[in-house]
Amino acid sequence: MENKKLNLALSIVFGVALVFFMLTVSIGLPIYNRWFYYLHIDAYDLTSLGYTREEIITAFREVMNYLTLPGVEFGTGSLKYSSDGMAHFADVKGLFNLNIIVLIVSGAILLTLFILKKKKIWQFSYYKGFSPAFFSAIFAIVLPLVLGVLVAIDPDNAFTVFHHIFFPGKTNWVFNPYYDEIIRILPQEFFINCAIFIGAGLIAFTVAVIVVEIVFRKKRLAK
Repeated sequence: MENKKLNLALSIVFGVALVFFMLTVSIGLPIYNRWFYYLHIDAYDLTSLGYTREEIITAFREVMNYLTLPGVEFGTGSLKYSSDGMAHFADVKGLFNLNIIVLIVSGAILLTLFILKKKKIWQFSYYKGFSPAFFSAIFAIVLPLVLGVLVAIDPDNAFTVFHHIFFPGKTNWVFNPYYDEIIRILPQEFFINCAIFIGAGLIAFTVAVIVVEIVFRKKRLAK
């Protein structure tokens, strides 16, 4: 009985950790793949705004270095920025840090549970022949689909709601392009495409887990 309770408890922990791991890895796709932004420079003709390609890349690189690397001061290359704009990016940096922390913690939990499982200290609790990974993937795949529908229906409102949720009580995310020129080279379409990139990555991960689970379920039932 105690082993069953232990297996069930650790299976739930495994499932929750897997959801957070897949989600944070997916969120990291547009953050750590800077080439994704560079594709937008030509696609949206950002140089027509009066900046050279080098100025745009330098501004973006300095902002991303600040957001993702410790001990880096905020900068936007030759583009102007305000104190409110800098404060908003400080808030964004906090979210980026939270994402990487959750990724590392959930990854460490998964690795630890895998090691304990290999040592036969615990085993998966199966339901209908499926391990908790299958149900984590089902739960995780619903999230981007629902969000995708909401964004598709009203992208402008979705953008606003997102900022109200993650930056409650603040309005410094409403940039004035005259004082914060960085927003001019970060069109709303880029953020929408980032959401699509995240959703596509999450769907790819979850589909892979589901397929693997279906294959292993057949093998388990065949024994």
